[in-house]
Amino acid sequence: MDLNEKSQANVEYMIEQIKSKLRMATAAAMQASAFSVNQYDDIYDLYEMVVGKQNLSISEVEAVVSELGRLRG
Repeated sequence: MDLNEKSQANVEYMIEQIKSKLRMATAAAMQASAFSVNQYDDIYDLYEMVVGKQNLSISEVEAVVSELGRLRG
């Protein structure tokens, strides 16, 4: 998958990967389709940070979830 291409499919892929990495209890409530390609760069940055870390602290998870909430359309 070429994440350099700004597409809705890539946005949804990154959101699903972030949710998987976070093991979010409320992941089902956060639909990847609720995110717009207009926020692609912000989502990509968040994705890179999340998948690049071996483990996330509780405060990091909370910050990521908060940011996802802000980016959701």
